[in-house]
Amino acid sequence: MNKQFITDDFLLFSKTAKELYHTVAKDLPIIDYHCHLPADEIASDRKFGNMTRLWLNGDHYKWRAMRAAGVEEKYITGEAADWEKFLAWAKTVPLTLRNPLYHWTHMELKRPFGISNMLLSETTAEQIYNECNALLQTPRFTARGLIEQFNVRVICTTDDPTDKLEHHQKTAKDKWQVKVLPTFRPDKGMMIDNPAVFKPWFEKLQAAADTAISSYSQYIEAIKKRHDYFHANGCRLSDHGLETAYAETYSDDEIEKIFQSALSGKEITVEQALKFKSAVLYECGLMNHGKGWVQQFHLGPMRNNNARMFRALGPDTGFDSIGDFEQGRPLAKLLSNLNDSDRLAKTIIYNINPADNDLFAAMTGNFQDGKTKGKMQFGSGWWFLDQKDGIEKQLSSLSNMGLLSQFVGMLTDSRSFVSYPRHDYFRRVLCNLIGNDVENGLVPDEPGLYKPMIENICYNNAKNYFDFGIE
Repeated sequence: MNKQFITDDFLLFSKTAKELYHTVAKDLPIIDYHCHLPADEIASDRKFGNMTRLWLNGDHYKWRAMRAAGVEEKYITGEAADWEKFLAWAKTVPLTLRNPLYHWTHMELKRPFGISNMLLSETTAEQIYNECNALLQTPRFTARGLIEQFNVRVICTTDDPTDKLEHHQKTAKDKWQVKVLPTFRPDKGMMIDNPAVFKPWFEKLQAAADTAISSYSQYIEAIKKRHDYFHANGCRLSDHGLETAYAETYSDDEIEKIFQSALSGKEITVEQALKFKSAVLYECGLMNHGKGWVQQFHLGPMRNNNARMFRALGPDTGFDSIGDFEQGRPLAKLLSNLNDSDRLAKTIIYNINPADNDLFAAMTGNFQDGKTKGKMQFGSGWWFLDQKDGIEKQLSSLSNMGLLSQFVGMLTDSRSFVSYPRHDYFRRVLCNLIGNDVENGLVPDEPGLYKPMIENICYNNAKNYFDFGIE
């Protein structure tokens, strides 16, 4: 096959859209302020043995599609050979038409691998596998080499407060051109109702903070000590991946009693757990404001729905889905509680349920402070919503309820070193949206109005919003 699918004008359906993308958005640097790339693989500049290890291992998006196509688990997370797994994925790809995976797969083959004249299928699998594997043996296709190819300036990984951050430290000492910074994610520190998670994490916290903890105040002080440590190692963001925000009313005495109950092994009730989570989340908010960090709330996923597969494979293996938890009232209460004492940090809120788009977009307007441009951000389409339709709807809700011009743009939220075409995907969707508005007369045909906005959303807003110290 000679005809290209992912052309230079992919997703661009008007003259103005094409001009915006090619002259403004296309070559801007990338600030990936939220992802799950393994810091150790960046530090060691991992060399990938083959495409399966680079492209399929850990990618639960692909795993879900393969299961839906009837692929046996041994070819997904099991003991099948790497080539067999790749072939199973290649056979699945033609079945993913209209799923964003079909777009992403071929965008990632085109860049960085330069394969644009073949569609991945059972027929082309061997040739594509061999061509890509050959490139993976060259310096430009190591972990760092791939990142450099995509013109990335900053990467923010997602890290537990007990992490030593030695891999971030090594990368910093190397004086590499890309900043790799940690993000403080204390979710396990709130899971008091899950002893299997909380107890071992509690022991790790004592070791990391080098302190014995026997009271709730000491517990918070230990978390703060780790917060300080992260800040000293370049961290400027926190992140919370929660079903919903927590903002129950509680007293200090109540929280102390709940904490002591957990330490003594007593069962924690649902009401007690909500109060404890509310207390810890509020304290983290105070810490974030005190350091001038940006705090992120990823809200709404319903995790580990398949109990049998969770027991077999553990978390983050493709068995999570969109939840329908109450979001508005608890989120408003948490933000208002922090705002009452003027200690509400810059905040990005992300929803996973598309029904909450307008709710989240409108919520940000309640807490803008009139001093910080775009202080409160409605985050980019996330997880199940980071495809064309989801991105367009997020951009439209933000436009309708707030100021699209202040948006800090896209992130990968990925564990893959070749997921950076998602920034390109976003930029194409954004340029197409604005370009079509111009040509339909919904936006004045004044390039001085909309061209700077495109550049700002794709790069400048993030550069100015986050304290990363980059030009």
